[in-house]
Amino acid sequence: MPAPDYQKLIDADTWGFIRETEAAYPVDTASLTIADQRRIYDAMCAKFHRGYPAGVVAKDHLIAGVPCRIYAGAISQPGPTVVYLHGGGHVVGGLHSHDDVCADICAATGLQVVAVGYRLSPEHQHSAAFDDACAVVRALPGKLVLAGDSAGGNLAAAISHALRGDARILGQVLIYPGLGGDRSKGSYLTHAFAPMLTLADVEFYAGIRHGGTEVQGDPTVAPLQDNDFSDLPPTVAIAAECDPLADDALDYANAIRAAGGNAIAFTAPGMVHGYLRARATVPRAAASFTDICNAISALAKGAWPYGEIK
Repeated sequence: MPAPDYQKLIDADTWGFIRETEAAYPVDTASLTIADQRRIYDAMCAKFHRGYPAGVVAKDHLIAGVPCRIYAGAISQPGPTVVYLHGGGHVVGGLHSHDDVCADICAATGLQVVAVGYRLSPEHQHSAAFDDACAVVRALPGKLVLAGDSAGGNLAAAISHALRGDARILGQVLIYPGLGGDRSKGSYLTHAFAPMLTLADVEFYAGIRHGGTEVQGDPTVAPLQDNDFSDLPPTVAIAAECDPLADDALDYANAIRAAGGNAIAFTAPGMVHGYLRARATVPRAAASFTDICNAISALAKGAWPYGEIK
């Protein structure tokens, strides 16, 4: 199979974002110590931080003993809460890393957003992050929409499986999620050497929650490895085209539909893993971010705007 021609698939604006990211977060960062990975990732996120939209404010609170940041906007209305789970391979990130992303979601949707500062590996092995995220979801009152990117998308889906049938969860929006797909085929091989995230990176993080030993067949770790996809909330999964994880979003939506549920997957053309940080500078990323916010808004209203999907 010929390697993808990333010079054609990826446009000039996105290449600019990739180069800016690599200048702040070198491609070999995953091989460094955990402390160095976090230091470099935090500095990169600070570099890309866009500030808050006018009227959005945030306060930090403990919810079920878990550090959280609650965002509200000037036009926020009573209604469902968006629970946002950040990416970072279960190793890096926190309330700071996706701070402006959550503020932008709050502004775009008019909904309260709760970001969850779950515990990280390797200091805290599975099921620590999952337990934290579940505890926050259980403790929050009212209706909820779950959302998250990368490792956060993994946690959001895992919660939906664990709390299957919970009527409070109106839907989930998963952004280039890693869901435990088969790494011997498909996008894992096609995009094994993609910019921003490689197959080797994915494999490093695959066992990080278990002391380096990968666990198979546990849907709290890998939702795609569940044997039951029924009674899951309406799901919108967004893949980045140039990402080894791309097929996870597509396969997950297919599994839910096969079980009779509502699910759809979109592929953001020419996009790379981590493109949320490019939403203000790359038109393709901005368009996808608008789609993400529209999906959150629709699910929060109990709507399914995508029609019947075969």
